[in-house]
Formats: sequence, C-alpha cells, structure tokens
Amino acid sequence: MAPSLPADEVAVLSPRPLMTIAIAAYGPHAGLAIFQALQAAEAVGEGAIRGFVTLAVMTPAGTLQRFETQRGGTRTLFTAGETTGVAPPEAVQGAIAAALISSGPDRPTPLSQFLTADASAGLVTAHRVPQGPSVNGLPLNVEVLHALQSGQSAQQATASVLAANPQADVGFITIDRNGNLHLQNSPRVQQRPDLGRAYREDAATGAKLGVLHNAIAPATSLAPLVADIGFRCLVEPEPVVGQFTLVAGVPIVYGKVDAVDVDEQGIAHRVVTSDRTFTDRDRSGVGIYLHSLVRQRGQIIGKTCFEPICIVSGGHIVEMSGQTSLHISYTHP
Repeated sequence: MAPSLPADEVAVLSPRPLMTIAIAAYGPHAGLAIFQALQAAEAVGEGAIRGFVTLAVMTPAGTLQRFETQRGGTRTLFTAGETTGVAPPEAVQGAIAAALISSGPDRPTPLSQFLTADASAGLVTAHRVPQGPSVNGLPLNVEVLHALQSGQSAQQATASVLAANPQADVGFITIDRNGNLHLQNSPRVQQRPDLGRAYREDAATGAKLGVLHNAIAPATSLAPLVADIGFRCLVEPEPVVGQFTLVAGVPIVYGKVDAVDVDEQGIAHRVVTSDRTFTDRDRSGVGIYLHSLVRQRGQIIGKTCFEPICIVSGGHIVEMSGQTSLHISYTHP
C-alpha cells in the first residue's frame, strides 16, 4: 500500500481546478438559452468539456435557484426520475438571468464556489480560476459580487477587480441587477492562444448573451456558434401575421423588387422577381425570395418568411416545393 502524503504536500501536488467555459444570458428564456448553448458546445467541442456544470438562474419572481452535476454535462444536469438528458424545468427555462460554468469532471465541492450569485445583486460566472485569491485575500469572484452588492454596474465591478489583479488567472462574465452583462478577461488570460469569446445583444429587447472559453477546440469558431444557438432563444422570431395561397399556373414576371401580389381572398395572382432568369427560360429555384413583399391592392401588407423551390415553365410557376397549391406565411412589412 502506497504511503499517504501529508495534507500540505497534497495541496502542493494537486492542480488548481480550471473552468473552461462560461456562458451567461439576460432576457426572456435566459436559462434555456445558456442550456442550449452549452449543449451545442458539448456536441462539437473537444477538450475539457462534458464534465461538471454549475448553473444559477434568477426567476422573474426574483428568486435564485441553483443546479449542478459532476459528470455528464447537460445530459445529467437535469433528471426526471431515472431518466437523464431531459430539458430544464420551467423555472430554469423561463429565468430572466442565468449563468453557468462547465469543464471536465469531478471538481472540488461545493461547486457553488465557482459561480457567485445574489438574487438582489447579480450573477458572476467565469472561466479559468474564478475562486482564486485576490490581492486582498478574498476569492476573486466574491470580490466581484461584493462590488455588485455595493451598487456597481457589471462593467464597473468586473473591471475594478481585474484592474487590481492583472495577473489573475480568470475571465469573468458578470450580470448586474439592471440586466447589464459584461465579459472581460484579465490581462494575463488575454494573452492565451486558446481563447474563445462571443457577445450578442438585441437592442430592441435588451437581451444579451456572452461566452468565454479556453482549452476547448476549435478555439476561434466555437464561441460564435455557441452564442448564436443560445441567443435565438432570447430573441423571438418575427411573428407570422398572415398567409396567402399560391396555386400552380400563377405568372412570374420581372421587376426591380421581389414581391407577390394577392387578392382580397389571399390568393396570389402574380409573382414578381428581380432575377431575370426566372422569366426568360424554364428552370427551377427559389422563385419567391425570402422577405419578398406581399402586396394587396398596391399596399404592402407583409414580407414572406418561407422560400418554396419553384419549377417555372413558360413564364408560370407550375410547382412549388413538390406541390401544386401551397400556403406561404408572411410577417410584418
């Protein structure tokens, strides 16, 4: 039997646990957004991933909820009885603010030490070593949370702690009580060759999402992909406001603007295309382009949100996506 090491020697030999991806979001369905973003990272990323996850959300009612797993990533973060790989509960999906950290398996407990949070102040997630000591002797992420609790914004709290600790091995994503989201690496971490970073914001709704990671490949392209997949949960697609019917035999003519003219019953009687090759020969292709204007009595009533593959013969559309009659939805103009 091998001799045991003294506690102080174990501390010296044990590597400091590293966090490799942080994701945070603010806006409707923030919890679902970061969950699906991490799923995407797990699906395509290689490296320190699919292990532990610690996640915290703020519900619209102002409560804080936490969830965690040591192995399996999103597949074991939520369970239903004996079933793993289930969707997050409604409280998570509908959260107004959410943050997570994930990496390889079996990090020291409590996992909550890696993600500090206060329902009245904000969320502080990070990659690398957020629980490492600051120059003041406190965990770095605790100092950022204290700054939020004192009333500082996400940017002020993050920047002030990193300015005082330029050699800290950490990069933060911070959300404050007003929904501001700020992500920033320390100067030391910013020199790493394996960083990923992405930020998305919708000015109309105030929705925001940020991703920071290291030690996961592909380094440069993973974060933008992950951010885009998560962000689509925060920003509602343009609502469908109506539909028209396209029947085989409708004429297709050339014009400077792509459009569909419909009658009072919502039946298309003419398709206008800016692509002359649909009007001077027989061919197949996207005869009605995405966001073509929908016009009724000369008034614009919408923009198409579906592109049928059309077969054109003799200046008429004779088939649409394999059909001779098709309903096409449209959104606001």
